[in-house]
Amino acid sequence: MTSHREKTTRFRALHEKGDCFVIPNPWDAGSARILEGLGFKALATTSSGFALTKGRRDYGVSREEALDHCREIVNAVDIPVTADLENGWASEPEDVAETIGLAIETGLAGGSIEDATGDPDKPIYDQNHAAERIVAAEYTARKSKTGFVLTARAEAFLYGDANLDDVIDRLLQFEAAGADVLYAPGLPNMDAVRAVCNAISKPVNVLILRDLKNHSVAEFAEAGAARLSIGGGLAWSAYGTLGAAKEFLDKGSFASLDANAGGAKTVAAFLKD
Repeated sequence: MTSHREKTTRFRALHEKGDCFVIPNPWDAGSARILEGLGFKALATTSSGFALTKGRRDYGVSREEALDHCREIVNAVDIPVTADLENGWASEPEDVAETIGLAIETGLAGGSIEDATGDPDKPIYDQNHAAERIVAAEYTARKSKTGFVLTARAEAFLYGDANLDDVIDRLLQFEAAGADVLYAPGLPNMDAVRAVCNAISKPVNVLILRDLKNHSVAEFAEAGAARLSIGGGLAWSAYGTLGAAKEFLDKGSFASLDANAGGAKTVAAFLKD
């Protein structure tokens, strides 16, 4: 079994600007083991995918539930795992730092902190306050000496009207605050990806969403990205297959069961005893 320190070292080494890797997002131990078996070098949890397993919407799980989930994923595989730690389930920097400390104890190789508040009337933290949260998170990560890789997220493109220059300015402040990876989920196009990567000296994570689905890994590498994540995409696709069950009721037919049977047999081979 690979040690915690070894996993974080391996995870950090994967992040090279312009030589990006894909980090898929499992939603339970089974999907994590399958993705490891398929050959991925690291995994990332998904807040929306995990919430879906509880029958809830994104941001519908507690910190305790999320950390238990992280521990389950970490223990299921022998590759590095980073976590979607939402906004740290806290506003104040010291409380975000506490979340990072607890996350490290689960064996995670890394984790992300958002600048989203969860308040629809003011969805994004003020920039200086958001940066103070990253400073506190980074201090706790560094103090742990595990090599924990901290990702700082600027969420404006997912919540309201985002200005690319403002988002880049915020990412630059997060970079100066000590974040290891910078991330602005929801970038609208490849020009925006390129602009972010050109402005940031540290590795950039890109979420494959909306129009970005039409581009290849090679194109993202050329743009300067270091890491590509899918968010809840795989979980929602998997759960979407349950819609075929409506055929049982509407038509009295079970033909839809054959649609994914071949793939299921393939991935089942990667499950551990």
